[in-house]
Amino acid sequence: MTTLTIMQPYLFPYIGYWQLLHASDCFVVYDDVNYINRGWINRNRILINDAPGLITLPLLQASQNRKIRDIEIAPAAQWQRRLLRSIEMAYRKAPCFDEVFPVVEQILSHQDSNLAGFLTYQLRTLAGFMHLGTRIVPSSQVYENSPLTAQARILDICRQEQATTYINAQGGRELYDPTAFAEAGIDLRFIAMRPLPYRQRGEGFTPYLSIIDALMEVGPEGIRPHLAAFDYL
Repeated sequence: MTTLTIMQPYLFPYIGYWQLLHASDCFVVYDDVNYINRGWINRNRILINDAPGLITLPLLQASQNRKIRDIEIAPAAQWQRRLLRSIEMAYRKAPCFDEVFPVVEQILSHQDSNLAGFLTYQLRTLAGFMHLGTRIVPSSQVYENSPLTAQARILDICRQEQATTYINAQGGRELYDPTAFAEAGIDLRFIAMRPLPYRQRGEGFTPYLSIIDALMEVGPEGIRPHLAAFDYL
């Protein structure tokens, strides 16, 4: 029995993204679909001076008419040191900074100018850091079904992986036809995050931040209850 998830790659994605990966046997990085402007593929939010602030991976000629796998990252000299410094300044007093920052530094220093390759490396590195054994597969390197679109392509990837369950975030419920999955012998499930705040250094709690924020505060062991804090729909 194989549980499968298919998601576009995001930069340091939030806990809900990692819940999907944690719940899956195989996580497909959907990197041969079109890039989305002003989405989360190359940016995310961290707490800067106790308020959400954007961190961004600068890109070259990014366009919604281009596939994620075909987009290049700007030269590291233009952004790497500045981005690392922003993260360091934001979290240097966090409880798990000494454990987490070297991993962030390793990721942001990775020598891959291709956006899809960089983000897949990031996901694999963070999954290993959080002790997640999920197999992570870039869609562009395996399935050879790019002429298919939308649900038909998802079902074909499920077939190739011999998946018995396909899971997605609850926001994707309108995208899929349960009957089509049932006819293919696949259990279609969605997961919804349960509120599970952790201690942040500001007042109150700001949800849906980058995984950087949670790891800096609770570490790779303390993140485990948060990865399991979801319900199946």
